[in-house]
Amino acid sequence: MQSMATKTVRADDAAATSIVDFQNDLQPIFTRLGCNSGPCHGKARGQGGFQLSLLGFDPQQDYDAITKEGRGRRIFPAAPTHSLLLAKPAGTVPHGGGRRLGVNGPEYQTMLNWVRQGMPRKAPHAPTLKSITVAPSAIVSAPQQTQALIVTAQFSDGTERDVTRLTAFQSNEAPIAAVDETGLVTAGQITGGAAIMARFMGQIAVCNVLIPRTETIAAEVYAQLPRNNFIDELVWRNLQRLNITPSPVCDDHTFLRRATTDICGRIPDPAEVTAFLADLASDKRARLVDRLLLEPSFADHWANKWVDLLRPNPYHVGIKATFNYDRWIRASFHARKPWDQFVRELITARGSTFHNGAVTMFRDRREPEELTTLVSQLFVGVRLECTKCHHHPFEVWGQDDFYSFAAYFSRINRKGTGISAPISGSEEFVFAGTQGSVSHPVTGEVMKPRPLFGKAPASIEGEDQRDALAAWITSPQNHLFAQVMANRVWADLMTRGFVEPVDDMRATNPPTNGPLLTALGEHFRDSGFSLTELVRVIANSQAYQLSSLPNDSNVSDTRNYSRHYRHRLRAEVLLDAVTQVTGMEPEFAAMPPDSSAKQLWTHRSDSLFLDTFGRPDPNQNPPCERTTDSTVVQSLHLMNSDKLYHDIGHDSGKARILANSEKTAPEVSSELYRLVFGREPTPAETALVTEQLAAEGAIRRQVIEDLTWAMVNSAEFVFQD
Repeated sequence: MQSMATKTVRADDAAATSIVDFQNDLQPIFTRLGCNSGPCHGKARGQGGFQLSLLGFDPQQDYDAITKEGRGRRIFPAAPTHSLLLAKPAGTVPHGGGRRLGVNGPEYQTMLNWVRQGMPRKAPHAPTLKSITVAPSAIVSAPQQTQALIVTAQFSDGTERDVTRLTAFQSNEAPIAAVDETGLVTAGQITGGAAIMARFMGQIAVCNVLIPRTETIAAEVYAQLPRNNFIDELVWRNLQRLNITPSPVCDDHTFLRRATTDICGRIPDPAEVTAFLADLASDKRARLVDRLLLEPSFADHWANKWVDLLRPNPYHVGIKATFNYDRWIRASFHARKPWDQFVRELITARGSTFHNGAVTMFRDRREPEELTTLVSQLFVGVRLECTKCHHHPFEVWGQDDFYSFAAYFSRINRKGTGISAPISGSEEFVFAGTQGSVSHPVTGEVMKPRPLFGKAPASIEGEDQRDALAAWITSPQNHLFAQVMANRVWADLMTRGFVEPVDDMRATNPPTNGPLLTALGEHFRDSGFSLTELVRVIANSQAYQLSSLPNDSNVSDTRNYSRHYRHRLRAEVLLDAVTQVTGMEPEFAAMPPDSSAKQLWTHRSDSLFLDTFGRPDPNQNPPCERTTDSTVVQSLHLMNSDKLYHDIGHDSGKARILANSEKTAPEVSSELYRLVFGREPTPAETALVTEQLAAEGAIRRQVIEDLTWAMVNSAEFVFQD
C-alpha cells in the first residue's frame, strides 16, 4: 500500500518561467541526473575532459565549464538540439554515461530553452534558494509499506517550488528503509529507524522513518521495568516505540567480567571472582564499578584508546617527542583531568617537545588544514576533510567553513630543526606568532578565524588565536563537544554508538536515540566533564547490565540496546588476559619489566599478537579507529602460536603450578574456570575435567595445559559477553 504526502505549493515551474536561470533551474538537473557526482564529471579531474563542481556547489565554475571551456564546443546556439550538452545525455550521440534523459521530458526542455535563450548566467530578478523542507518529515511505517515524499524549496522572494523531481535522495539505513530516485520510501522487514536525506542545490532536509514491530506490547510491561538512572528511562521509552522488550539482566559472573574488561581493560582474577559471587549485597555491582574506577588500570585502559586517536608515528616526529606525548596523555588520565581541560591544554599547547608532550600534535600536524580535520573530527564530531575541496555532500559545511576554522591555526610558529624523518630526533619549540594567514583556495580571500557555529570569543590582536578556539570548543554551550565524547564512551561500553561512525555527527546521520544522547551529553557537562562519572552512570544503568541472549522481540535488534552486543576483546586487553592466564609476563622492547600491553607508548613495539588482533599500523596517521571484527588469522594465531604454546607449558607458568598442587579434580576445575572465564564451572564442566584427569595414562600437567589451551581458544574467552 502506498501513501502519498500532499502539500499546497506556490510553484514557479521552470517550464513556465520566461527566462531559465542557470543556478536555480539547470544545475539541479545535473545533480539529479548524476552528471556532477563523484564517479562522473564531478570527480577531481572530471570525465572526458569535462569537469563540473561536485554536486553543483560552484555554479560559476560549472557555467564557465559549459559555455567557455573547450572553445564552447559543448553548446551549439545555431542548432541547440545538436549541442553536446543535450545530445550526450539524451543518447543521440555516444555517451559514456549512457542515456540520462528523454527528449520529451521536462528536464530536456528546460535545458533546450536555456540554450535557445542564449545561455544566460542568471535570470532577471531570480531569487536565491533559502531552504528546503521534506514532507512528511517523520514516518511511522509497517514493514513493506511505501510512502512518497514531497520536497519543497523556499526562495528569497517568498515563492515555493515543488522540487521533488530534481532532488537526490539517500537512506542511511537502506535495509530498514530504502528510498528510490523519485523519493518513494519503502520500509523493510527489520525493526528500527532510518534517516532519509533529501538534497537539493546544497540544501538538505531529513525525513526520519520508524518501523516498529507489528506486535504491540502492553504499556504496563515497560512501566514495570527497573530504572537505575535516567539512561534506563530513555532506553525503555525508545524500545516501547519499537514494540521491543529488553532481555533480562545478565548474571553476576557475566557482569563482573564485562565491567572489569570495559572499565579497566583486564579480566578479573580468581580471588575477585570468588569474592564477588559470594557477596549477597544488593549494591555489589555499584560498589564493583566504584572500585574499578579507582584503579590505575582504568587510566591506562582509557588512555590507550586515546593514543590511537592522537599519537603520531615516532619515525616522523621523533622517538622522544612521541614518548613525551604518550606520557602527557597518560598522566592526564591518571590525574582524572576534566575533559574540557585536557582538550583546552592540547589545542593551546606551547613550548618544547622535550618538556610539554602536548605540543607534539603541532610537530606532527604542521599545516592549518591538517589540524582542522583532526580537531574538528575528534572534539566537535564534524568531519570536514572533504570540505577542503568542495562542499560537504551530506551537510551544510563548505570551503568557507573549513578555511575559516583553519585560520585559528594560521599563526603557529615553530623553532628548531623541524622534521627530518625517519630520525627527527631534535627538540622543537611551538609558540604563537603574530603573522600568518589562511586563504580560500578558490577566491583567494584571506579568511578570518570563525567557529563552525555559534560565537567564539574574539581573538585579541597579539594573543594566540587558539585560545579563542579552545574556549569555543569546550564551552558548555557547545553541545557537540559533550555529545561526541559521550557517544564515544557509550560506544566503548555498549559496543555501538548512538551515532556511527562515532565522530560523524550530522543531521543526515542521526542518533538511534537522540534524547538519550542529549541527556548523556548534558550529564557529562554537568559533572564537570568527568570521564569517571560518565563511565559510572553508564555502567550502573540497567541497560548496560542486560544479557546478550535475545528474546523473540529483540533478536534482530542491533541498534537500540535492548540487549548487550557481544564483541571481541581489544587487542591489548586480550593479550593482558592471556598473560594473566598463563602467568608469564610478556617482554616489550623499550618498556620496563612487568609492563602491560595497554601501557605501550608506541605501536612499533614488536608484537605479532597485537598486530594480529588489530592494533593500528604504526605508519598510519591518527586518528586510528579500530574494528572489532574477527578474522581467520586471529583464530589460527591462537591455535598455532609458538609463544602461546611456550607460555602455557612453561615451568614457571600457572598450569604447572596448578598441576603440582594438591588440589582435587573439582578444585582444579574451579580454579581453571575462575582464572580463564571468571566464573565457576557447571556440573557438566567439572565432570569433564575430572574425567580427563582420571583417564588411563593421563598426565596431570599435560591435561591442565591442554584444557587451558582449549579454553583460551574458545569464544567465551576471546569475546566479551
